[in-house]
Amino acid sequence: MNNLISDNKKSALICGISGQDGSFLAQFLLQKGYTVYGSSRDAETASFRNLRHLGIYDKVIKLSIASSDFRSVLQALKQINPDEIYNLAGQTSVGLSFEQPVETFDSITVGTLNFLEAIRFLGIKSKFYNAASSECFGNTDNLPANEKTPFKPRSPYAVAKAAAFWQVANYREAYQLFACSGILFNHESILRPSRFVTQKIITAVHQIQQGKQKSLNLGNLSIQRDWGWAPDFVEVMWLMLQQENPEDFVIGTGRTHSLQYFVQRAFECAQLNWKEHVIQDSNITRPTDLEISRCDPSKANEILGWHAKVYIEEIVDRMYRGCLDPVNSFTNSYIFPSDSP
Repeated sequence: MNNLISDNKKSALICGISGQDGSFLAQFLLQKGYTVYGSSRDAETASFRNLRHLGIYDKVIKLSIASSDFRSVLQALKQINPDEIYNLAGQTSVGLSFEQPVETFDSITVGTLNFLEAIRFLGIKSKFYNAASSECFGNTDNLPANEKTPFKPRSPYAVAKAAAFWQVANYREAYQLFACSGILFNHESILRPSRFVTQKIITAVHQIQQGKQKSLNLGNLSIQRDWGWAPDFVEVMWLMLQQENPEDFVIGTGRTHSLQYFVQRAFECAQLNWKEHVIQDSNITRPTDLEISRCDPSKANEILGWHAKVYIEEIVDRMYRGCLDPVNSFTNSYIFPSDSP
C-alpha cells in the first residue's frame, strides 16, 4: 500500500478487481476521473490479467486485502478512506459452489460483513455497493423478478448471496450507512473465465471452426436466462452510488433466451450447424438449477435512467470476435460512451 494518492479526485476501492466486473468497473471509473484502488489477497503476486488486457494495469493502485480478515479490511479502509467501495469479491461460480459450499459461503458473507462493520466502526462516509445475484430468486414460476420478489435460493452460491444482501440491508437500516445491493442477472464478455458456460461455448466454437476440436458437450439446453453485457452493468453499479439515498436495484435486459439459442447463435458466427457438433450430456447437471430466469428492470429504468444497450445477439458476436482477434477486441470494444451520466 505504498504511494497512495491523496488529492481532490473522487476515490474508489474495488474489491475483486481481477474479475470481469471489477476490471470493467475500474476502466469505467478511470474514464470518470477517479483514483482507483484495486484489492487482491496478495497484490504482489497476483497477475491482474484482465487489467493488463484492458490496458489499465499501471493506472490502478493495487493493494492487498484479505476480505475475510476484519483487521486487514479495517486497516485498508482507515488508510485510504475511499469515497466509494464496490464489493465484487468472493467465489463467483454457481456450479463450483456445490463442490465448495463452505468456501463459497465464507468468501461472500464474511467478506461483506467485514466491510460493513469496518465502515461502521471507523465512522467513515464511504458509499458501499454490494454485488448480489439474480440466483437469489430461484425459480419464479416464469414471472419476471423485481425488487419485491421473494428470495428462494437453490444453490450454495445463491444462499450466500442472499445472506450478504440481508447483511447490507440490516446495516443500512440499523446504522444509516449508504449501502446498497445490485441484484444482477447474467452478464457476459470476453473476460468471462472458461468455467462459465457462455465462454465455454464460445471457445469451443472457435476451436471447432479451426479443426482443433470436434464436439461440445453441454447439459440442459432448455434453461433460459436473461443475458446482458458486462460493461453495461458496471455503469449501473456506479449510478446506484450517485443517488441521494441508497436503494437496491434489480438489473437485467428484460429479455430472456434459452441456452440453445445462445449455442445456435455462437455456431452461426462460425458458419456452422450447432446440431452437428453439440452433444447433450445428462451427466452435466447441478443438484438443483433454475429453469427460467426473467428480469423486470423497470425500477432501474425509471429511477436511474439506465437501460441495457447490448443484447444477446451482439453479445455473442462480440465474444466470438474476441476469440478471433483478442488484441483489437480489448483495445476497441470496451470504450464507455463519453455521454454516460
